[in-house]
Amino acid sequence: MVQSLESIIRKKRTELGLSQAYLAKKLGISRPTYILVEKGSRELTLKELKRLESILNLPKITVMITKAKKPLIKNDTIRISIPQEKVDKFKEVLLYVLEKVGAKRNVGKTVIYKLLYFIDFDFYEKFEEQLIGAAYVKNHHGPTPAMFDQVIQDMEKKKEIVQVKSKYFQYDQKKYLPNRSPNINLLTAREIKHIDEVLNRLSDKNANDLSVYSHKDVPFITAKQGQQIEYEAVFYRTDETSVRSYDDKSNL
Repeated sequence: MVQSLESIIRKKRTELGLSQAYLAKKLGISRPTYILVEKGSRELTLKELKRLESILNLPKITVMITKAKKPLIKNDTIRISIPQEKVDKFKEVLLYVLEKVGAKRNVGKTVIYKLLYFIDFDFYEKFEEQLIGAAYVKNHHGPTPAMFDQVIQDMEKKKEIVQVKSKYFQYDQKKYLPNRSPNINLLTAREIKHIDEVLNRLSDKNANDLSVYSHKDVPFITAKQGQQIEYEAVFYRTDETSVRSYDDKSNL
């Protein structure tokens, strides 16, 4: 059974004996506006959705929202996105990225952070599946893969990569170059195609340009400083960072 979000909200409100006027007041909107929410004619903001999750005792996660704002909930359970860190895959994707663009003058550690972030989050938006599934943390300069340093240390010990210190214009830059080719057997053809598309689109940008771009991405905007960025927020992306055509089901 597939239920829309509005039907789940309506059902939960009725079960708890809450009025539409009560929920409207809690959300800071008018009752007529709230009625439109239950009819599926009015979109919920992320803040409103979080508030409803609390009031209606729904799980404390973000519901999948499509660009058309018609979330689907299967079997009466809410979709949960938990990063499923795949260390082996992380290494091979990193090696693939370094082999493809690591030698570019602009590609230092900060640029690699952003490329990995968009590889992961763009894939999730397009296919609703995790590619690497790494956890990313919000910091001042943009998304940072939480396990990056640990993976790099392990790869350096195994001589899979080498660290190079260089200059990019007047700035010190930390670069990584591959000592072996990636094991592409761990990647599907669809994943390789996706990674190539991200690299073609973003790998010529410098660290500052990518930081500015990542700051415009809704998952980054809605995360708290120093905390993990939620994958599900990709379904709130604006046209500027969205990579999915929501009128075209061929993505899935």
